Amino acid sequence: MNSYVVAEHFASVNGEGQRAGAPAYFVRFAGCNLRCSYCDTAWAQKKDGAESASFENLTTEQIVSLADASGIIDVTLTGGEPLLQPGAEEVIIALQSGKLPHSVEIETNGSVDLAPFASLDKRPVFTMDYKLPGSGMESFMNKGNMKLLQKQDSVKFVASDQGDLDRALEIIEEYDLQNRCGVFISPVFGSLEPDRIVDLILKHRLNGVRVGLQLHKFIWDPQKRGV
Repeated sequence: MNSYVVAEHFASVNGEGQRAGAPAYFVRFAGCNLRCSYCDTAWAQKKDGAESASFENLTTEQIVSLADASGIIDVTLTGGEPLLQPGAEEVIIALQSGKLPHSVEIETNGSVDLAPFASLDKRPVFTMDYKLPGSGMESFMNKGNMKLLQKQDSVKFVASDQGDLDRALEIIEEYDLQNRCGVFISPVFGSLEPDRIVDLILKHRLNGVRVGLQLHKFIWDPQKRGV
């Protein structure tokens, strides 16, 4: 049975994506291969430094037991980048076939190949970032993932300025994302006013594209962990 490095786990409501506002049990795995300029979970990337987390090594069985004990059906695997954990398929399958069983959502940064996970017998839901230029990480995007996305999945853009908004529009149109999956454009918290996103959506008649506001940052202190 595999063991995973976990930064935190908790019950809350989903802050983003198609399940925003609904209860979910979160498992945040440690480690990420990207370093976005606006990252709000940098503390979960490594064990060193003043902002280090208290990491746990949890087995698949322990993670499933925690999720079962929460009584919450939806489980969100996040990070960091959860799909970097060796043997991630095992915990996905185990959660789906557990006592409840659980519906699994993967919050992924857009750089990891989703094909091995999309081909599982019980496919998880993907909420996939596309890193815009302001993140400094766009060159790492795996654009082959676009063809794997389905209606229950989402692409999330986090925009820091007008250049990012313009680039998001290009990607939405290039991959016909409005007809492929859910699409959300979120502002970098405190850097871009949400009405700029509304202006883009209305100007270009982006039917189905939604403004994504991180609910947990409005409900609780934006720096609060475990929510």
